[in-house]
Amino acid sequence: QVQLVESGGGMVQPGGSLRLSCAASGFTWDDYVIGWFRQAPGKEREKVSWVIRSDGSTLDAEYAGSVKGRFTISRDKAKNTVYLQMNSLKPEDTAVYYCAADPTGNEYDYWGQGTQVTVSS
Repeated sequence: QVQLVESGGGMVQPGGSLRLSCAASGFTWDDYVIGWFRQAPGKEREKVSWVIRSDGSTLDAEYAGSVKGRFTISRDKAKNTVYLQMNSLKPEDTAVYYCAADPTGNEYDYWGQGTQVTVSS
C-alpha cells in the first residue's frame, strides 16, 4: 500500500541544477518524516537532508555539510509530493538518490526506487 515513486534524475554539467520528485501513495507526507539519501559507487549511503519540523505553512530541514546552501527540500501538499532542489551541482554529487519515509521518528521504513544523478562535463 505504501509506495514512493521517484523521478527527475539525469545528467547535468557542473554548476547545473536538477529537481528530484518523490510522490507518495498510501500515506500523506504530513504524517511522516521526510528524508533524502544518496549512495555513490564504492561509498556508504549518506543522509543528504531531513525534515525536522513542518506544520503546513513552514518546513524546516537540515542538510549535510557537503550540500548545505545548494540543496533545498520542499513539499506540494496537493500532490502529496516532496522535492529536492539541487543547485550548483558538483561532480562529487554524482550518486543514486533515494527518498525515504519514517512513520515513527525512529526508522525510515519506506524507500523509493532510487534515481541516478550524474554531474559531468
